[in-house]
Amino acid sequence: MNKALLNMTIGLGVMALAAQQVAAEPQTRNCAPRDTVIDRLATGYGETRQSIGLGSQGSVVEVFASDDTGSWTITVTLPNGLTCLIASGQSFETLAEALPPKGNDA
Repeated sequence: MNKALLNMTIGLGVMALAAQQVAAEPQTRNCAPRDTVIDRLATGYGETRQSIGLGSQGSVVEVFASDDTGSWTITVTLPNGLTCLIASGQSFETLAEALPPKGNDA
């Protein structure tokens, strides 16, 4: 359980840093209008949105994944509608882990 919590915390930190990096440098080759990116993820990889959250400077961070292939992609969408690919990989799994009880230092 401790390892899973640590991995989740590190993952969230990486996502936050990635969102800040994209906001600082939006003109990269991994960016396109949001509709274009979403269509490519759906048609090319069978990925659908699995989670969403707010990042820095009004950005939206989303995780897309395919239940069939296990592929996943993290995107950041800027307020101007530009969506950038941040990370992608394989072996996506949906988890629903409970938080540890309050007062537990583990």
